[in-house]
Amino acid sequence: MRAHATPRWLEDAVFYQIYPQSFYDANGDGIGDIPGIIRKLDYLSELGVNAVWLNPCFVSPFQDAGYDVADYYRVAPRYGTNRDLVRLFEQARRRGIRICLDLVPGHTSIEHPWFQASCRHRRNRYSDRYIWTRSVWDPGAPPLRFVNGYAERDGAYAINFFYCQPALNYGFARPDPRCPWQQPTDAPGPRAARAEIRRIMDFWLRKGAAGFRVDMASSLVKSDPGCDKTTLLWQEIRDWLDRRHPEAALIAEWGNPSQSIGAGFHVDFMLHVGVPGLPSLFFKGRNRHCFFDARGGGTISEFLGEYTRQQRNTPGGYISVPSANHDMPRPGWGRSQADLEVIMAFLLTWPGVPFLYYGDEIGMRFLPGLPSKEGGYGRTGSRTPMQWDGSRNAGFSSAPARKLYLPIDPQARRPTVQSQACDPRSLLSHVRRLIALRSHSPALGAKGKMTPVFAEPGRYPFVYLRERRGERFLVALNPPRRPVAVRLDAAALGEMRPELARGVAVSSRAGRSRISMAGASYGIFRLG
Repeated sequence: MRAHATPRWLEDAVFYQIYPQSFYDANGDGIGDIPGIIRKLDYLSELGVNAVWLNPCFVSPFQDAGYDVADYYRVAPRYGTNRDLVRLFEQARRRGIRICLDLVPGHTSIEHPWFQASCRHRRNRYSDRYIWTRSVWDPGAPPLRFVNGYAERDGAYAINFFYCQPALNYGFARPDPRCPWQQPTDAPGPRAARAEIRRIMDFWLRKGAAGFRVDMASSLVKSDPGCDKTTLLWQEIRDWLDRRHPEAALIAEWGNPSQSIGAGFHVDFMLHVGVPGLPSLFFKGRNRHCFFDARGGGTISEFLGEYTRQQRNTPGGYISVPSANHDMPRPGWGRSQADLEVIMAFLLTWPGVPFLYYGDEIGMRFLPGLPSKEGGYGRTGSRTPMQWDGSRNAGFSSAPARKLYLPIDPQARRPTVQSQACDPRSLLSHVRRLIALRSHSPALGAKGKMTPVFAEPGRYPFVYLRERRGERFLVALNPPRRPVAVRLDAAALGEMRPELARGVAVSSRAGRSRISMAGASYGIFRLG
C-alpha cells in the first residue's frame, strides 16, 4: 500500500444531495430527471455549494428507488441518457461544482443480466458472482437472509436488503466448513466482483464524475465481524484509485468513520445507524428530548463524546454530519424557522464535510403517512418533490398531479425557493450567508480545529471554538426557546466581533465575557 493523499478540493467542499426523481422534472412526465438538474445548476451555484451527491441514476426496475441496479453503465431512461449525465458533469464543472455518483456495489437487481445468468442451471461465468447455497432446500446460515424457489438453479440466493437485491459475492472472511457454498475472498467469483467495481468506477470517472458515495460500504465481505477483509478490499481499491484517479472522492455509507477512513475512504457520515450520536442531535436518542429541541432537556454529551472519539481515530479523512438524507426524517419536521436557523448554524460551522439534503435549505418538512413508493416505506416522506415556487406542483413538474412521482406537500404555506430567494430574513438567505462565511474562512472549514468551550451535560448553550491559520471563531448555540447565559474567560477569547448572530448579546466584566442568549438563538463571533 502506498501513502494516501486526500483530494484537496474536499477541504473546501459543501455537498448538496439530490434525489433525482424528486428534484426537477424537465420533460413533464412527473419524474425528476438529469436535464432538470442541469436547469437548476445556477440555483446551486447561487446557494454556494460546490459538490453534489446524486442518488442512483442507473437502469433499474426501481423496486428500491434505484438501489437495485440492472445496468451500472447506462443511465435509466426516465432520467435521460449517458450523454445527459456527461453534460451534467460538464455544465456543473463550469460553475465550479463537482458531481459524485451513488455506487451500489453490494447487490444488484434480480433483473440484472449477471443475476439472470447466475440463475441458470448450467454453470457459466456468472454462477459465482452471487452467493448461492448448493440446494434449494438449504436455507442458508444467519445472519444472512436467503430466497429460494426463484430460479431454475438448485439453490437459494442471499439478499442484502429486499428480495429483489441479491448479494454480490465478495467471499466470506471466515468460511464455515459446514457451509461449503461459502467461498473465501480470494476465490474466482469474489475476485471478479472486485474487478468489476474498478471497471464501473473507471468508466464514470473517465466521463467526468468526481467520485462516488458508496452504498452499504461495510457490507461486502460476509462473516467479517471486524470488517478486516472488507477493509483490505477497500484499501486495494483506494490504492488503485490514487494511481488512476487521484482527485476522485470516495465517500462511505459506513456509519463508523474510525473504520471506514482506515479502509481508504475520504469521508464517512455519522448517521442514524452505525456509531451512536447523531440521533441525540435531531431525534429522541436515549433521552426524552434531543439536543436541538425547542423544549430543551437534551444534551450535547452523547453526540460530542462519540464525535470526539471518532475524530481521534480518523487521521487523513473527514467526518460528515448531514442535515438529513433519503433514509431519515428531515430536520424541518415539527420545527420553526428559528429552530432550523440554529441547526444550520451548527451544521455549517462544524468541522468535516457538510452535506445538505435537497430542500433542507428552505425548511421542507417530512410528510408522514405517505404510501410507500419504490421501497421507501417509512422513508417515503423524506423524498417528496422539491418546492420551487407557488405555481402548480410547486414548480416541480408540469405533469398532472396524479402523475407526480410523489405528492407535493399539501400545506398551504409550504416553503418555496421563490418565496425565500429575495427575502434576507428567510432560511434560504441564512444558509447562503453561512456557506459564504464558511467558504471564505479556513477556521470554519473541514480542517479547522474544534475545541469545546462550554459543553456541560444536560445544559445549554453549546459553545465551541474553531481555529486555523491564525483565524479563530467562537460559535454559540441555544436551541431551546428559553434564554440562557454563560460566562467565559475574556482574556482567552479576546475581542468578539459578531459575523452572524441572532438573539445574542456579549458583555464583559472583571475579566469575564458574558454571552446572553435568547431562546432559539445562535452567534458566530470572529475573535481578535
